[in-house]
Amino acid sequence: MLRKLASIFLLLLLVSSCSTSLKIIDKPIIFDEERKHLTLEYMSSRYNIQQKEPTIEPVMIVLHWTVIPTLQESYQAFYNSKLPSWRPDIKNVSGLNVSAHFIVDRDGTIYRLLPENIMARHVIGLNHCAIGIENVGGNNNLPLTKAQLKSNINLVEYLSKKYTIEYVIGHYEYTNFENHPLWLENDSSYRTVKDDPGKDFTLKVRAGTKKYNFKPIPNN
Repeated sequence: MLRKLASIFLLLLLVSSCSTSLKIIDKPIIFDEERKHLTLEYMSSRYNIQQKEPTIEPVMIVLHWTVIPTLQESYQAFYNSKLPSWRPDIKNVSGLNVSAHFIVDRDGTIYRLLPENIMARHVIGLNHCAIGIENVGGNNNLPLTKAQLKSNINLVEYLSKKYTIEYVIGHYEYTNFENHPLWLENDSSYRTVKDDPGKDFTLKVRAGTKKYNFKPIPNN
C-alpha cells in the first residue's frame, strides 16, 4: 500500500512539474529607440493613450498564423522596427512594423519575440491589451500542425497563470469587439479582413483551456 501511495505521489509530482514548466526560447526582434517611439506614437494616435513607456496590461490573447512557410522568414517579417514596403495596406496608418509576442514553429517550438508587457502591433483596436501568438504557416496550403495546437494550448495556460486573461480569440474575431469597452481604435474606416488562425484551430485551443473560464466572444 505504501509503495502504491508513493508511486501515485511521484506521478502527481511529475504531472504538476510538466504542467507548470514550459520551454520558451527567447528570440528577440529589434526593439530599439525607433520602435519604442513608433509604438508610443501608435498608442497615442490610435488609442489616445499617453505613456512614457510602451507597456500593456494584457487581458486578452490573440491567435494568428503567418501564412509564411518557415520560421526564419516569419521572424524576418517581424524583425525590423519599421513596416516593410510590401505592407502598403496598413503603412499609411503607422510606420510601426507588425509583430507578436510569441511565434510557434511547425514542430511546436515556442519562441518569445517581445516581453509580454510590451505592446506589439498585431490586432487592430486591441493591441493595448492583447498578447499575440503567431503560428508559422497556415491556410489551406500549409495547415497548422497538431504540435502547434498543443503548444498554443500550453502557452495559453502558461500566460493565464501569469496574467488575468479574460479572452482568447482568433484574429478573425477581432471586429466582434468594436462596441466593447476594450476597443480603442479611433478610425472607423481602419479594418482589415482576417481569417487566421482558422475557426477549428481557435475552438480547439479554447476547448483545451476551458478550465480557465474565459469570457465568451461578444456578438457584434
